[in-house]
Amino acid sequence: MVGRIVEIADDRRHLFVNRGFMVVRDSEGERKELGQIPLDDIAAVIANAHGITYTNNMLVALAERGAPFVLCGANHNVVGMLFTLDGHHVQSKRIEAQIAASQPMIKRLWSSIVKAKIEQQAAALEAAGALTVPLSALVGKVRSGDPDNIEGQAARRYWGLLFGPDFRRDQEGGGLNALLNYGYTVLRSATARAVVAAGLHPSIGLHHSNDANAMRLVDDLMEPFRPVVDLKVWQLNRTGESHVTPETKRALVRVLYDDLPTNIGVTPVMVCMQRLATSLAQVFLGERNKLDLPLPGLPLSLAGSFEPD
Repeated sequence: MVGRIVEIADDRRHLFVNRGFMVVRDSEGERKELGQIPLDDIAAVIANAHGITYTNNMLVALAERGAPFVLCGANHNVVGMLFTLDGHHVQSKRIEAQIAASQPMIKRLWSSIVKAKIEQQAAALEAAGALTVPLSALVGKVRSGDPDNIEGQAARRYWGLLFGPDFRRDQEGGGLNALLNYGYTVLRSATARAVVAAGLHPSIGLHHSNDANAMRLVDDLMEPFRPVVDLKVWQLNRTGESHVTPETKRALVRVLYDDLPTNIGVTPVMVCMQRLATSLAQVFLGERNKLDLPLPGLPLSLAGSFEPD
């Protein structure tokens, strides 16, 4: 299901449940009702403002539907996330298989994710009219487990080619970095939903290993989709939008509904995430050999839509 990403970005808002709807009300003054969203239509809620209040019943209703409740801190980074502990009818079996996965399997899976990410980065560069050879040449060098950190080598080339030689990726930075942070927050929430819905545990990762990170698998599986956000930020910057605003946030959320090329035709990004997570569970169970990754290429709404300077 392709649900709605709901962001609460204004202060003094109160969220509660009424007859199957999440209701948003002004918490001061006349306490007017500002809107209602069917709970069954919500993919995730992003709390990105100060002074938001919400009822426990609302959090429970979201968790029952597998919709993460995402808490944002400074520069629009995720600082916390509430999601369901019961995401699939065979969850225990899948988590047991996830824990039992061999290191050779995990290394093989991670290398396929790295290759897909670099291919998507090259596609983003092509759409932006930049050189692609520096990245395309690296795809074939990725070995099992990526021991040579080809992913990092690709990133060092990629950022300068996409945003210019003076750009530095900084999670605490403003401007384009803040836009990237917000786009990744949206991706992370959608990926978390897909991971839990597939019956996998988000803390048991393939590559990310920070002990303080409870979302290691989520961060692994979102990697091939990051270039979709990167290119959207490039597009926004090209049209003079270089800061986080209500308009740029809406544009970044819409990325989840754009279509990516797959082996069965074009498919929305959010559905591609769901298929990737499900395929990983199937690999762990021995039901398939490869991950269901999108084909190289960006959403049709982005690819081929820019002319180089």
